[in-house]
Amino acid sequence: MPNHKSAEKRMRQNEKARVRNKAVRSELRTHFRKFDEAIASKDVAAAEAAFVSAESKLSRAATKNVIPRSRAARKTGRLAVQLQKLRAAE
Repeated sequence: MPNHKSAEKRMRQNEKARVRNKAVRSELRTHFRKFDEAIASKDVAAAEAAFVSAESKLSRAATKNVIPRSRAARKTGRLAVQLQKLRAAE
């Protein structure tokens, strides 16, 4: 347990951030899953909508330092490659 008042406050802040970050990461995984399902069903319109949504959530999470910026950029690029392959397959 913390010995100082500032350490107690820091503990409270860290717990709030942990819960908030966990929710954001969970939401990201949901958006990735929806994108993967759209890709698997070969539905270009749904995949494009899911991509826009996932990309938005990724950049927002990176801006808020929930995930590193480089991870967000890498994931966005990989999703974009999958979307381009789907478009090319049509």
